[in-house]
Formats: sequence, structure tokens, C-alpha cells
Amino acid sequence: MRGKVIFALLFAIVVSAGELSASGDGGASAGRPVKMKEVWMAYDAFNAVYLDAAKYIYKSDSSVPAAVDRFNGAAAIWCQPIYWDMAMNAAALAGRCGERRRAKEYAELCRRIFDGERAHYADFDFEDNNENTGWFIYDDIMWWTISLARAYCMFGDEEYLRLAERSFSRVWYGSERVGDTGSYDEAAGGMFWRWYPISSPEPNRSGDGKMACINFPTVVAALTLSGCVPDGRRAEDGDRPVTHTRERYFEMGREIYGWGVENLFDAATGRVADSRHGDGEPDWKTHVYNQGTFIGASVLLYRATGERRYLDNAVAAADYVVEEMSRDGILPFEDGIEQGIYTAIFAQYMAMLVYDCGQRQYLPFLRRNIAAGWSNRDRVRNICGGEYGRPLDAGETVDSYSASGIPALMLLFATER
Repeated sequence: MRGKVIFALLFAIVVSAGELSASGDGGASAGRPVKMKEVWMAYDAFNAVYLDAAKYIYKSDSSVPAAVDRFNGAAAIWCQPIYWDMAMNAAALAGRCGERRRAKEYAELCRRIFDGERAHYADFDFEDNNENTGWFIYDDIMWWTISLARAYCMFGDEEYLRLAERSFSRVWYGSERVGDTGSYDEAAGGMFWRWYPISSPEPNRSGDGKMACINFPTVVAALTLSGCVPDGRRAEDGDRPVTHTRERYFEMGREIYGWGVENLFDAATGRVADSRHGDGEPDWKTHVYNQGTFIGASVLLYRATGERRYLDNAVAAADYVVEEMSRDGILPFEDGIEQGIYTAIFAQYMAMLVYDCGQRQYLPFLRRNIAAGWSNRDRVRNICGGEYGRPLDAGETVDSYSASGIPALMLLFATER
């Protein structure tokens, strides 16, 4: 039953047709509605500007002609699956709205993106640790685990599940070929962020960093896999099993969540720390995507167990974003490398909290952000920036990370369920 609940939850993050108020003053007052055609306009424009149509991977910003590699025009490896999530959300939304042609088109796009990403990123050989098109940080792999598991839930392609389980095992246990000892700290709990040096790793030490960006995505991945794998599967033998039973995935996720709550979460405020090194004080710098993955991990555990404490944690983390991190009802924007994608990640998990846990009090806040960002878009290209309250200049160079936030929100919240 637990697996079926999680499985069903993954389909329930996309909303059906409706309207949203927007206005030319950034959404501060009621105005014309954003219709479904504008949701599609925003998403199609994002792809027109950022998707390399020859390779079907995404570009880093609007100024580059092609996504050649990490050092020449390609968006970061860990952000590519977030863009794939958007394609899956678009396909699901079109299906819910009864737009069969569009649903088929976006489903085909999902497959093209997968094939393009696989061809570019070492054929999804998660033990290829070259620093250009390979895998060299644990959370880079785990973001892909989540999206691959979601793709399996949506499309039922066994290849997605096989790769999701292989990548999860790679992170948890490490690789004999690479020489790292894995992200999971068997002695003290939690997940290490990376192995180092990249080319000839040394075992992680107790004081090495355990970041929220690997711990809570690991929980999401484990619980998602728990809902995907077959009933009655037998445990695999060996020191580095590639597959696990539903029960084992669930316990892995719950264990890491427990460590994360103890070490990276302030229950009194709802804030999620960026990281902790050994027994030192957590780094309490907050980021929207860490709040988001914590919300997602909490929701999945709440839906699987019915224990209220998990929902309370999710609500506390969401409240902290709305009440403490945002200004004038607008999500914070961090303009560091790749940080513009934080909203797209946050949107994915807020949809689970809002629609699957009945926490609809966040809808006005989320829709205010959509209204602000969309009304301040570049109206020639129909792309949005990451500072939703600032008008975007026509032709301004915008990175794909920052541009992803508004279409990601629109695909999930611009309609009423």
C-alpha cells in the first residue's frame, strides 16, 4: 500500500485547466487572466531559446548558439533533469486538459530529451567521472535519479527504472572503478556531498561536508523508488547491491530524513541549513531549493505513513520561504552560478504540498510570483528573468536557470485543480 500511495502521488502534481490573475504592474493588483495559451507560450518560448534542437540538451544562456559541453554552452549537468521534469509536467498537464496533440508532442519531447542527455552524458555511465560530460559530484547524480524515477512512473519504460536504481546505488555505495567510498556515512549517518580528489578519491572524513542538496534529494529519490519497484522483490546480495526492495528504499529514505532533521533543520523557524561539517554548527544560509527538497521529502513521508509531524515540517519550511525569505510576496533571487534554477525545484515540491496535502493557502503567493514574472517578461522572446519584479529588457542575455522559474511555476500552478 505504501508504494502505491507514493506512486500515485507522483502523478498528482499537475493541475487542470483554469485561469490566473496577472497585471502589468507585476501582479500587485488584479488584471487580465493568464490563460492556458500563455502557459504554453511561456513553456514553448523557453524551449525555443534554450533547447539545443540538434542535441536535445539545454543551453546555459540565451547568448550561446549551441550546447557543446560543460565549458562551452551546455547548462549544468544537475540542472538538465530539472528541465526534463518541466517537459514531463507539460505532457501531463496537456493530457489533463484534454489537448491530445500537445500531450503527444510533449511526450515525444520527453523521450528526445532523454536520448539527447544520454548521448551527451557518457551514455549515463555514472562511473565515468570525467569533468566535462561525466559525473563527479554526488548530488549531480541524485538529481538524475529523481527524474529518472519520475519518468518511469509516468511512462513505464523499464530503462528509466534501471538507470534510476543504478544511479542511486552508485551514490549510496560508491564505485570500485572510481575508487570513492560512497556518499552514505555508515558510521555517523547522513550523506557526503562529494568525493575528492575527483580522479583518485580518498575516503571521506568525518568533518567533510554533508549538504542539504544531497541529503534531501536522496530522501526524495529513495521514497520515489520505493513506490516504483515491483512488489515482492527479493533483496539483492553483495556489498553494493544495485536494486533494493520497496521496504529497503523506504527505510533508507526515512533514515536520511531523520539525520537531516536533526542536523539541517530548525523546527522552530522552518529554515533548512545549507550544510554541516562534522560536529560543527550548521551553515544556516538558506536557499529556496533546499527548502523545496525538504518539503518534498516531508510530503512523501507524510503520504506514506500518515504521521502528522512530517506534514508539520513541510508546512514550517514553506512558511519560512513565504514569510522570511521572500520580500513583498516575491521569491528571493540568487544570481550566482546556476542558482536561478532554485524556483523551478521549489515549484516541483510545493505542488505536492499544495495539491496532495490540501495546503492551498500558498496558491495566492505562488500565483503572485507567476503574475509578476510573466508581466515583466521580454515580450519579444516571451522569456522571463529570475528577478520577477524587474522588467526584462528586450534582447537581454538571460541564463536558462533564471528563465526556468516562471514556466515551471506556470505548468504547476497557473491552473486550478
